[in-house]
Amino acid sequence: MKPSTELFHLIKSLSKSEKRYFKLSSALQSGDKNYLKLFEAIELQDEYDESAIKNKFKKETFIQHLPSEKNHLYHLILKSLRGFYADKSAAAMLQEQLRNIELLFNKALYKECTKLIRKAKKMAYDYEKYYFLLDLIDWEKILVEEEYLRGNFDKDLNKLVDEESDCLEKLRNLAEYQMLYSQINYAFRKGGYARSDEEQAIVDRISNYHLIIGKNTALSTKAATACYYIKGLCATTTRNLEDSYTNFMKVIKIMENNPMIMKELPKRYVKALNNVMFAYMDYHDWDNCFAMIEKMKGLENQSGFESMDIQLKLFTFPHNGELLACLSKGDFNKAKESVIPSILAGIEKYKDKINNEEEMLFYYNISRVYVGCGEYKNALKYINLVLNYSETGLREDVYAFARLVNLIIHYELGNYDLLDYTIKSTKRFVAKSQKNYQFEAIFLRDFKKLIKIKNTDELQQLYVDFRKELLEVLKDPYEKAANEYFDFISWLESKIENTPFEEIVKSKQKVK
Repeated sequence: MKPSTELFHLIKSLSKSEKRYFKLSSALQSGDKNYLKLFEAIELQDEYDESAIKNKFKKETFIQHLPSEKNHLYHLILKSLRGFYADKSAAAMLQEQLRNIELLFNKALYKECTKLIRKAKKMAYDYEKYYFLLDLIDWEKILVEEEYLRGNFDKDLNKLVDEESDCLEKLRNLAEYQMLYSQINYAFRKGGYARSDEEQAIVDRISNYHLIIGKNTALSTKAATACYYIKGLCATTTRNLEDSYTNFMKVIKIMENNPMIMKELPKRYVKALNNVMFAYMDYHDWDNCFAMIEKMKGLENQSGFESMDIQLKLFTFPHNGELLACLSKGDFNKAKESVIPSILAGIEKYKDKINNEEEMLFYYNISRVYVGCGEYKNALKYINLVLNYSETGLREDVYAFARLVNLIIHYELGNYDLLDYTIKSTKRFVAKSQKNYQFEAIFLRDFKKLIKIKNTDELQQLYVDFRKELLEVLKDPYEKAANEYFDFISWLESKIENTPFEEIVKSKQKVK
């Protein structure tokens, strides 16, 4: 049986501060600390090697029951982390307060118990922790009943019942928004943009839901951020840039005006910043676009954004944004020299932690940069990394366009023999998806003609006709998103004008 690596990954995920806290707390314990020896040995390994651990401690008795020692250490680290973050998380602090309330109550220290409940309730309201509020209200009701037994009828139990009902209503409201968020997020992850009546119907159903179109339907600040975020995503899928920008900016402003909620939902805040960055990019407002990129990078060392989950977003979002901005502006060499090395270093740093989708997007956009630079072998290297991902579920839109870009790369490399098979394979993939998009169909039909024509004049005319047909298709609101994935039109124009792709893209920026 393969040795378990969970302990290794947990130790490797620890920050310097977390490791220091664990070792300091361990130093307070008396007796043998075999678990600390094991911790330090695993800490030094780059990859988990259990045989090396067994060999290192072969003279120690504890190595004879290594699995139980590993399990013991795993839980000690988790306990240490709970202690380390006990005063850094609202949930952790409220859990601790609830334990303290129970202890005080069991000692019949009712006055002290009431004082602690009052303090905990303020925190729960500040952070909108309604589940904890329900527990605290339960304790208040118990204390009121205790007061009644003592002949004190000053407290009104009905007020607590009303408060409890209000909490439950806010929880139901928030849960409903979370359901809508999951639905639009799933639709967005599958395709990015609405490119058919069926996909538009999904977006319309969500955007017309009573909690989205109604006024004052969000019963809490968290719910309000969810509401505007959902509106922003709905607008993004239909390319409504103005509504997208407006709604994501509302999310940002709400959170910046409510720092405690931002601390509770840091990922939503970072995602909203990322979406506003995209809006500036679409408007070609480069000053604000890069200012937003720097704003995201600046959060890396700020309180509330320390978790690895958020740190990953603060690496992937701004770096992918920089890459896309360079692609849009035609600054391919700048991206190659300044942005790509930083991305590759980050991928190595965060290996096994970056999710597949974000890694896939990095490789796809890096491939596009190398196409822009005319370095087609490097472009092929990275597009192949994208195509190595499964065809199902993971950003099917990006995967589909990666296959089209793959054809362009092989065409530029002169791999015409391979292209005949690759075009057929791509056609099968498109047919299997049952999306029936016109852009992909026309692209594949005309691209097949490219590899068969040898006459220069005929080839030149085909480039012109190819461009004309794609421009006609892109007039369709459902099809126009295709050119967002790769600037197919500029690529064809580079062939028509016999001008480097990079110059064509940059010339369009000057016109704007």
